[in-house]
Amino acid sequence: MKLTDLKHIFHNELDAIYGKEEVQSFFFMLTQAYYKYNRLDLALHPDLAISKPEQEPIFKALDLLKQHKPIQYIIGETEFYGLPFKVNEHTLIPRPETEELVDLIISNVTSNVVKKSHKILDIGTGSGCIAISLAKHLPTSSVCALDVSAKALEKANENATINNVEIQFIEANILNKSNWDLNFKDLKFDIIVSNPPYVRHLEKTQMQPNVLNNEPHLALFVEDDNPLLFYKAITQFAVANLNPNGELYFEINEYLGQEMIQLLENHGFKNVQLKQDMFGKDRMIRGIKN
Repeated sequence: MKLTDLKHIFHNELDAIYGKEEVQSFFFMLTQAYYKYNRLDLALHPDLAISKPEQEPIFKALDLLKQHKPIQYIIGETEFYGLPFKVNEHTLIPRPETEELVDLIISNVTSNVVKKSHKILDIGTGSGCIAISLAKHLPTSSVCALDVSAKALEKANENATINNVEIQFIEANILNKSNWDLNFKDLKFDIIVSNPPYVRHLEKTQMQPNVLNNEPHLALFVEDDNPLLFYKAITQFAVANLNPNGELYFEINEYLGQEMIQLLENHGFKNVQLKQDMFGKDRMIRGIKN
């Protein structure tokens, strides 16, 4: 079968679900992943064809896309901050908003003419995208990363190897204070960053089926009556484990910006800054320890 004919099948089957442009993007991601053919290859060689056995994975992908399976899980990889990452059902798919958080940290660190080397902790690392991106772009810093999920840490370790960075990975539950002394006694950090679960169950109706039905709920949701559960624990941890003038960074629920400002200020953080993402939503917050 010619790939151009296969492309028409994709559009016929999926355009009503995703729209023409996204379907086209999906198709070329799959041809690149499965056959090493990119968009330019197909444009220059419209007669490119694949055999019957070679068709099996891409038709399977078509069926999964009809079921709203994320394309990143289908091909098992994605890109974040210009770096390759393996992902699976145990890890969230990294978002552009999180790239903005990483960029904010890197910009602040590189603009500091006094101190270039930092000890950094990423809490709730998942695929490792934040920790690995920071380690890659701040090579004089040392980075630790924590997650409660052993399966997620397996993938994060793999991603660290792929991107040729050294990360100290720790399996622990930040909500369990007994883990703090066990894993971090006498250990201080210059930067603590986290993108913890922050979606309230009441907000599920705003989510796309491909996210709601596929990505790990452990990494997504908090109870409606305690939406700052992880932020409170991590802020308390940061008070104890940040060096003086150390920085705490969070990705946050867009609806809870003012509550987050209050939380950090109540714990003695100064120069608290709430920042919006590219979509104009309150998404990042930074505070400095006194």
